[in-house]
Amino acid sequence: MAATVAIYGVGFCSFSDNLSTKKLIKRRGNGSIIGVRSVCSRREVGTAVRCSSSSKAVAPLGSEGDGRGCMIEEEEEEEGGGDVMRFKMSDFKVLDRVSIGLGGRADELVFEAIVKDSNSPLHNIKVVLRKLVSTQAKRRGTRAIEVLKKLARRKLMYHSYSMQVYGYISSPTSGRGSFTLVHGYHGSFSLRHWLQQSDWLPTLEATLALDEESVRRVGDDTVGGPAVSRQLRITRILMRDLLIGVNYLHSHGLAHTELRLENVHISPVDRHIKVGILGNAADFYEDGPNSSTLDNNMDRRQMMIAFDMRCVGFMMAKMVLRELMDPLIFLKFKSFLMKGNDPSCLREFLLQILSRNSPSGNVGLQILDRNWGAGWNLLSLLLATKPSKRISCLDALRHPFLCGPRWRVAPSMDIIRWGLGSTAVRITEEYIYKQPQRNRLSYFIELMEMLNAHSRPKNWLELLPGKWRLLYCTGRQIGLTLRQPSARVLIGDVYLTINRASQLNTSISFTSDIGFTVMNGRDWPHDKSGITGNLEVNSLFRLTSGRRLYLKEEKTSEKLSFGQPNNQDSLAQKLSAKKWRKLVPYKEFPSSLPVAKLVSADIEVTMSIGDNLNQNDVTPSSIVQEIRVQVPPEMFDLSRLVCGTYVDSRLLVLRGVNGSALLFTRSMC
Repeated sequence: MAATVAIYGVGFCSFSDNLSTKKLIKRRGNGSIIGVRSVCSRREVGTAVRCSSSSKAVAPLGSEGDGRGCMIEEEEEEEGGGDVMRFKMSDFKVLDRVSIGLGGRADELVFEAIVKDSNSPLHNIKVVLRKLVSTQAKRRGTRAIEVLKKLARRKLMYHSYSMQVYGYISSPTSGRGSFTLVHGYHGSFSLRHWLQQSDWLPTLEATLALDEESVRRVGDDTVGGPAVSRQLRITRILMRDLLIGVNYLHSHGLAHTELRLENVHISPVDRHIKVGILGNAADFYEDGPNSSTLDNNMDRRQMMIAFDMRCVGFMMAKMVLRELMDPLIFLKFKSFLMKGNDPSCLREFLLQILSRNSPSGNVGLQILDRNWGAGWNLLSLLLATKPSKRISCLDALRHPFLCGPRWRVAPSMDIIRWGLGSTAVRITEEYIYKQPQRNRLSYFIELMEMLNAHSRPKNWLELLPGKWRLLYCTGRQIGLTLRQPSARVLIGDVYLTINRASQLNTSISFTSDIGFTVMNGRDWPHDKSGITGNLEVNSLFRLTSGRRLYLKEEKTSEKLSFGQPNNQDSLAQKLSAKKWRKLVPYKEFPSSLPVAKLVSADIEVTMSIGDNLNQNDVTPSSIVQEIRVQVPPEMFDLSRLVCGTYVDSRLLVLRGVNGSALLFTRSMC
């Protein structure tokens, strides 16, 4: 017979022995205590066990308070299935405080308790009592028990990656019709609370006890090191554990649907991530996998897996980029994706909103930039705009970002292209263009052009429209150090905006936007605030297919040299090496490559200056002349652009009539 239970309590607090604790006590009108609220910050280590009691029939649950009932059907447990235990309130010693990491919803009351029944396999084990008040909350509790029966056939995986649900306390005979879920206690902090601690990194390292077994799971057998390496190791361990747990659900036809840092706990006993009590887990197949609506079920399965993977992407972003723990910054981050922007451009967007003087010291940016920008690639795949483009758990576990240096990973061609582009962008950000850097940049750009996956004009018409920021030009660079310009002009960002003139033809409009500042005085002042201006160049292009020819020059005894080696010869020599022979789809250096040919019309140049020029020796013509000296000629005279050789969702390479390459990145401003 079910025991009558009446629990009146308020949860969401944590233990503290050596810190001050503030208690808030709620009382009835007659003075009796309803509940206790306590808040502190010390972490408590929990205990986890495996439940293996004998199978018992489960009695029905009812809710009399709202006239609607929750039912757990009686069924015979299959061999190897999960055992659901029915408890009485007298089986527990309820504690007067609750850990802060166990905080639930508004329709839940959370308690910590010790099992005092000597006949129970959980004797003296700390558990969590989650009293479910509303009808929806009771439905979540019933669902958690249903999922337990479905998943616990593989007990080892269930106990390793799910928060263990032991059973329930039900009192249908009471006036309130309470239903209390009994589940495992896995530490006092959720993953969110772990990351919010000032000393979270050494504390997590100590909790996970990074021994040989744990580092073997990520292919990294090193310990210690700089903060970037340590945080990358922890991120790999947490992400791999999380993905294994989510894949365990997906392989059983379930989607979690509520993956958040608040719902994930780290057990200090087995050092695994627990993905919650699964009260909102949803089935992929509404009418079973063998129903007649198989196509609809497959679409539903794909959408639900994609939703979970997007949630995993948000969790990874917060784990790596600590600034995203700020709700305002995370709102900007999420709104960027909600507007339909391509996640591959996240780096360009986040560099603008993340402060370079942040408390984390941009450790997260360094982590994502490592290994040829592999972290940004994984993040973009997890957060892909189209659900069909999002990466699966198994593919994410094989991604180079989550594989340590001890594991040999064969990267895909997409990751190779991504790595080449990311490395080229990082080199341009150093702003030290000595000859070795210039040669390396030219080499990477040539490789990107050879591996271009979008050579057809229709691909270019889809990817070209947008705003692009100029990063680098392989042509001649003229600085300000060794000359005295007639006008002190400081060049800002240079953008190229591309729009389709009509959807019916291949005409596209190019707009070059050059921002500049005119300094006052004869010398360069420390204060660079001057008169701002803008130079705009417009032209209309027609895009057709074409080929870029590589002319082989005859070797002569006397060869003119201007300090730049022949990039084609050096590239051909490197492509013949064993490292690139398996990756590049050419046995020898090709004589030509497919490109998007650009045929220009007339150009129109306009310049605007924010204020009147007070200097007699500075005229608009001298400003234009100085801009032409500092800016690549192709950005001033757009008719010099003859073809596009590489394009993807984030990078663009255009070639000028003199052979110089212009590297652009898609701008989000």
